[in-house]
Amino acid sequence: MIKITKRFVESLEPNGKDTDYFDDTLQGFGVRSRASGRKVYFVRHRTRIAQRRVTIGVHGPWTTEAARLEAQRLLGEFAAGNDPAAEKAKERAQATIAELGDRFIDQYIPNHLKLSTQGEYTRAIKLFILPRIGKLKIVEVLRSDVATFHHSMRQIPYQANRVIGVLSVMLAQAELWGLRPEGYNPCRGIKKFKEEKRERFLSLVELKRLGEALDAVQHKSPYVSHFFRLLILTGCRLGEIQTLKWDYVDLESSILRLPDSKTGKKTIYLGAAAIDEIKRIPRVVGNPYVICGNIEGRYLADVQAPWERVRKVAMIEDVRIHDLRHTFASRAVALGQGLPTIGKLLGHSQTQTTARYAHLAADHSLAAADQVSQSLVDALRT
Repeated sequence: MIKITKRFVESLEPNGKDTDYFDDTLQGFGVRSRASGRKVYFVRHRTRIAQRRVTIGVHGPWTTEAARLEAQRLLGEFAAGNDPAAEKAKERAQATIAELGDRFIDQYIPNHLKLSTQGEYTRAIKLFILPRIGKLKIVEVLRSDVATFHHSMRQIPYQANRVIGVLSVMLAQAELWGLRPEGYNPCRGIKKFKEEKRERFLSLVELKRLGEALDAVQHKSPYVSHFFRLLILTGCRLGEIQTLKWDYVDLESSILRLPDSKTGKKTIYLGAAAIDEIKRIPRVVGNPYVICGNIEGRYLADVQAPWERVRKVAMIEDVRIHDLRHTFASRAVALGQGLPTIGKLLGHSQTQTTARYAHLAADHSLAAADQVSQSLVDALRT
């Protein structure tokens, strides 16, 4: 018996087995130190016929003081003749994946994910997880269910792997919320589909058609046109331009200062064409975003639907928005820029990320070598 405090709980080290510690002032309140290192608060109460145990939650999401208050509440329920353990078990047994998805979107996504990732998770839940397995009970989801779900998306292997990743996070969070027994995530062990790396770059002819398509939508959707042009001219990721604020734009220094991105704080260097494009974008009073949406004060949220229309007109229907970033890199290589410089322009945090363009650099070098050698052999023949 010991006073359970934050300092005590955080001092607990895994000892190879699950160990329970009970509070010396609040009878029945305890913390279990798991072999995995996780610490879980609980309440234990003995009735005349049985011993009941209710899990409160994991240390971290639950503070020690919050767990103590919850323990007092549960002990009060026991004293009043109620059985919170049975009620919690009933709640777990009835909750569905659809209910978990709604709670996850409402409580987890906005508080734990970057803005650029929030949309991806929400899309995976609404378009794939809820329609296909939303009716399953959370406690009843087995590895075989996940395997069948994953297999049903085999025609879209990249998306299938991402969706299972989102489902795994959801089910792990369900454990923390007490909606599933701890220690069994059915997404573990699911073998991912092989993903072939795509390297799609637009040719100069395709870029011309894209430019004409963007000109065609300019009068109807000016911010759509500006959005895609900025992606092409800067090599930025979708979310970096989508959520770009005027406060981040420094045209005098020819840079964008992004306080946060996929790789953290980031500086984007602007060429003259990108600067000219930004200068053409109309500002909206009261809206901090460069690319304004239809909702007052917000950025343009839906870019996939307009991209579908634009790429159809441009006859580049296999091109994803992210391929515009690849196109920026490929043109940099074609113009003789070195991989370290390209990595800096793209904001890569690791050199191996930029190395995917090495073969393009080799192609450029071979072309240069061919041009030089041909000029020399022509000279030798004169």
